[in-house]
Order: sequence, then C-alpha cells, then structure tokens
Amino acid sequence: MSKFPKDFLWGASTSAYQVEGGWNADGKEPSVQDVKEIPEGTTDFKDAVDHYHRYEEDVKLFKELGMKAYRFSISWSRVVPNGQVNPEGIAFYQKLIALLLENEIQPIVTVFHFDLPVSIAEKGGWENRETIQAFADYCQVLFDHFGQDVPLWQTINEQNVMALAGSVIGTSQKSMKEKFQENHHMLVAQALVTKRYHEGNYPGKIGPAPNIASVYPASDKPEDQMAALYMSALRNWLFLDAAVYGKYNHNAWHLLEKIGAVPEITDEDQDILSSGTCDYIAFNYYNTMTVSNYYEKEVKIDQQSGFGIPGFFQVVENKHLPMTEFGWPIDPEGFRFTLNEIYSRYRLPVLITENGIGGKDNLEDGKIHDEYRIDYLKQHIEQMALAIEDGVEVLGYCPWSAIDLISTHEGITKRYGFIYVNRNEEDLLDLKRYKKDSFYWYQKVIQQNGLE
Repeated sequence: MSKFPKDFLWGASTSAYQVEGGWNADGKEPSVQDVKEIPEGTTDFKDAVDHYHRYEEDVKLFKELGMKAYRFSISWSRVVPNGQVNPEGIAFYQKLIALLLENEIQPIVTVFHFDLPVSIAEKGGWENRETIQAFADYCQVLFDHFGQDVPLWQTINEQNVMALAGSVIGTSQKSMKEKFQENHHMLVAQALVTKRYHEGNYPGKIGPAPNIASVYPASDKPEDQMAALYMSALRNWLFLDAAVYGKYNHNAWHLLEKIGAVPEITDEDQDILSSGTCDYIAFNYYNTMTVSNYYEKEVKIDQQSGFGIPGFFQVVENKHLPMTEFGWPIDPEGFRFTLNEIYSRYRLPVLITENGIGGKDNLEDGKIHDEYRIDYLKQHIEQMALAIEDGVEVLGYCPWSAIDLISTHEGITKRYGFIYVNRNEEDLLDLKRYKKDSFYWYQKVIQQNGLE
C-alpha cells in the first residue's frame, strides 16, 4: 500500500516573475525583478517563458502530467500597480484559477515571491512601515476576488532568504540592523494578513513559506553543537516561531542583540504578531547546512556559502554529501530529518512548496533525458514517504518547477522543470514546450500515488 494519503496533493511550483513574462502587459507595473541588474551572461525576467500568454497550453500539460495542485505566485504589480486595482491583472488570475479548477488542479497561491512593485521599493520597500498596510490592502484584493476558490495560501516566499541573502531583492548593501527591521515589518505584515484572512471566514488555510534547512554540527564538539543550535534559530526558527507562536525565537533574539540588529517593535506590532498565527506550514527544501563555531571578527553572509557570525557559527562543507553541478549539496535523508524536525516543533500540517535540482538540460531530437532529476526526486520522495511513516502530516509535494523558468541567479541555463521550454539566454526562439523524461516518470508516480 502507498504511504501517501488518498487526497495527497502531488503538484509542482512556479513564481510569477520567473515564468509569466508580459512584464509590462495590460497595465502591469514593473517589479524590482524587472529592473534589477542581472548576472552577466544570464537573461532578464521580462519575457521569462511567456506563461502569461501561454497559460492555457501550460495548464493542459499540467493536466496531462496528472498534477493535483499547482503552486504559483500572484504578481503584486500586475494586480495592484501603483496602488490601484488593475481589472486586467485580476482577470488573468481569474482565468488561470478557473482553468485549473476545471481541470481538477487545486490552485495554491503565494501572494509575494520576491517581486515588490517598483513604486513601493522607491518609497523604501519593506524598510518603510507603510509597506505593511500596502501589503495587507493588496492581499485583501486577492481574498475578495479569489478567497472562495483558493484553499491554500502562502504569505511570503522564503522570507528568511530575503533577510539573510539580500542580493535576491537587491538589499545586499544594507546593514544587518536595516535587514532585520525590514524582516520585522514583513513578519508583522504576514501576521496582519493572516489575521484578516481568519476574520474573513474564508474556507481555506493560510501559512508562511520559508526555505527550511536543518543544520548539522560539524563535529561532536560542544561548541559545534551550540553553533548548530544558533544557526537553526536564525536560519529557520525565527521565521516559523513568529508565524506559529506569534513571537521571536529566544536564541535568534539573543544573536540579534549581540550583533546590534534588534528591530524596533511596537506594542501594536506584538498584538498583531500574537493574533495572526498560521494554520499550516509550507516550506521549500533543497538541502541541509553544516556549521562549526566561528571565532573571526567579521560577519559574512552569502546565500550558498561564506555565512558566518562571530561567536556563533560558520557554514562549512559537508564532505559526506554529493553536490549538484551548480554546487548545491544533495541530502535526501536531510529532507526526512527536516520534515520531522518541523513537525516535532510545531505539530502543524506541512506542505512542500519547492524541492528540486537545477541542471543544464539538452534538447536532442525533441527529447530531454534528465535521469539525474528523476534520481534526485525519487530519493527525496522516498524519504518523504519515510517521514509520513514516522508520523509527519504532509499535505502535498510541489517540486520546483512545473516548467522551465528563469533561475534567480543562473538564468535559463539552470533548468528545473518537468517541461522544457525552447529558449536560451539570448533568444526566445520559438518557446515551444517539450516533455522531459522526468515528466513521464512523475506522471507515473502521481498515477500510483507514490507507490513505486
């Protein structure tokens, strides 16, 4: 018998700015992702893979794949450009959601995925307290239009990555104090939106979507154990404690005190945090982290490596783990560990909203042989099945990504999708869609509800 529940949500994920294109179509305002400087040799996000104009074709492929759910994000700057509700932006998502439901694919919506409208960024973005209310107003528009049709909502995608690896949203030059003030405003905004969603008596559930990575100590030395405790607190539990319990994690708070990054918190902020706690936990998993103690004097932060805070921890290589061709550790057993760790702490249902491997896929005679992706996903699904057997309540699995899209750092060269899109960094070519070998493999996994 399958270890997966009968109603398990086998799906896949994308985000608006990485997949849609149509960056200025039908009244859309540019987002920070449309105007930011991109790494040399990669493409920008303006055309992406043109899902905005090809969503009907894409949903047909999602149906053929057998997806039970599609986790996507809504573009704030498409729906509420320059603070004004845009009927054409609303209409696009109404059509997309209606088509998904017609094809028995459950829409799972993230309301914010790194793509702040430029007009809000120009006023200080998340560092400006006014963004809290602007975000709440935007989310109310979404709930008013889609609240009855979307059963699972996520507030903010990978808020911890934005706080700890600000290059994703162009804030890498900000101080730690500024970053964690921004982060605090996001936590308050998330809680306010969650509170309003509950007050609206909508039929679904709402929760956060951080990137969670369990942390291993580099050795059995006590100081390395403490390093892992503090890294977990800052990397993971700060964000989930706030969403689940409405308060800051005490270890993370102590660390912020030590580095002079404690945010200013009002009594009203605390009331909102306490009254806007989540229904479930969505999270993205790609790998674990390994840390040792750190005795240098300088704080160093980078998304994948070079992360260290004096007196607390530094990231080190785990020599027991293989690496992807783009230098990310592969740790399927860590996925089971992470699932158990989250569920043990919070006892809330969990939904995997991203998990996957990026690689350089090649189109050969209309086919894409991505055995490495099949192997990666197979190992992670096997470990997820073991976590369910352990007693973890898992709602669904939505790997990254449903279709090739533009990677945040490596352009279209680094592909994640089950569906290949024929374009390169320089040229859109014909944007034709091709089913990869992993498409047919995942199709069978879904048909058998993960049995084999």
